[in-house]
Amino acid sequence: MVVKDSQTARRDLSRTVRMRERERTIAICEAMIDIAAALFNVESRQLRQPGRTSQEVARVRQIAMYVTHVALGVSQTEIGIGFCRDRTTVLHACQIVEDLRDDREFDRIVAVVERIARAAFGGEAHRVRA
Repeated sequence: MVVKDSQTARRDLSRTVRMRERERTIAICEAMIDIAAALFNVESRQLRQPGRTSQEVARVRQIAMYVTHVALGVSQTEIGIGFCRDRTTVLHACQIVEDLRDDREFDRIVAVVERIARAAFGGEAHRVRA
């Protein structure tokens, strides 16, 4: 009986830890959406909107997802959950932004967003894995 109670307690603890990590990831993604919206003068509700949006809004969302992954270390799967998108959409966004960074001005803009994101989260590496 004690072994079963111990196993149940471990399972419950593990579930609680996963739930807290998921809540933390969602909070990070929500904050990045708000930061990107403010920086690019786009309404945050547009970035949260499900489905397709204008190219301008999609690009801002792609930058936010990229920075969340690269600068904050959040997994693409978790970013998908936090941005209400599929993991493959996050992967595509990261590839697009990485390709666009060949342009010096675009790279400068993304670098600024990365610095702001790191500063906003206290310089602590937010490594969240699915």
